[in-house]
Amino acid sequence: MHKPAWHIPPHRNPQLNARGELNHLLSIDGLPREILTHILDTASSFLEVSDRDVKKVPLLRGKSVFNLFFENSTRTRTTFEIAAKRLSADVINLDVGRSSTAKGETLLDTIDNLVAMHADMFVVRHAASGAPYLIAEHLHRIGRSDVHVVNAGDGRHAHPTQGLLDTYTIRHYKKDLTNLTVAVVGDILHSRVARSDIHALTTLGTGEVRAVGPQTLLPVAVEKMGVRVFHDLSEGLRDCDVIIMLRLQNERMNGALLPSAREYFDCYGLTPKTLALAKADAIVMHPGPMNRGVEIDSEVADGSQAVILPQVTFGIAVRMAVMSILAGN
Repeated sequence: MHKPAWHIPPHRNPQLNARGELNHLLSIDGLPREILTHILDTASSFLEVSDRDVKKVPLLRGKSVFNLFFENSTRTRTTFEIAAKRLSADVINLDVGRSSTAKGETLLDTIDNLVAMHADMFVVRHAASGAPYLIAEHLHRIGRSDVHVVNAGDGRHAHPTQGLLDTYTIRHYKKDLTNLTVAVVGDILHSRVARSDIHALTTLGTGEVRAVGPQTLLPVAVEKMGVRVFHDLSEGLRDCDVIIMLRLQNERMNGALLPSAREYFDCYGLTPKTLALAKADAIVMHPGPMNRGVEIDSEVADGSQAVILPQVTFGIAVRMAVMSILAGN
């Protein structure tokens, strides 16, 4: 069944307040470089010297963060919950399957009731593109701009914290983005992560961003996003500094866009042989969950060039940064 896409207002940036400060994080598209850099720098401050342990700080003590996940997720919801608790917030996970929306209540009526319960922040994941925007606009209309919204993934549209943590990971390992070549490989058409990665990387001045995949899995006119398009994996990976692999978004596909997973792996799977075409110190990333043997070989996923698990740790610090900035800290 086709999911509705709510209108995303073009007349103003609903993410910013009247002073141009971040009030909601809904998408990376349209945010200035200074705000993205501020988030990444703030995330660094939450990481200990080892870059593995994330500090616990009382910046959100007394605040209530509601996780509203209308779409299944384990990794994203858990890292948001950990991030909020590391900031000393009270975290409430809404059981969407048993919530009032499942009984017919509208999304905005649910939001009104949660605001009445003194919610300070909503972390929203929804299958419909634009749902977090709808909530942010509603809060603006009812004069509750003190309540903040973080988009944890909406339809095919955006996944801004994943884009930020991916960019943070690249900056951590490669330092300067301006001379890098980054390849985003796979099902870009259905991937909100790919869109957020591309917006973040191009906004921050990455040397070259490549979109690599079969014609059927690339958006029409994707080159307008500032990327170079490659349909051949070997050419797309040649001399890359960073490779971001994407899983096939089977749940968002309408009809068969590929012959089979086996043939996809043969043409676009990252193996030791294809990885060797990139630079010797190239890093391999994946937003998860991985489909081993479909888009990535286990030898690569578990190899020395993979930074997939550090991405998860960095994600906690990045989400802490976003929530602390929104809360005014």
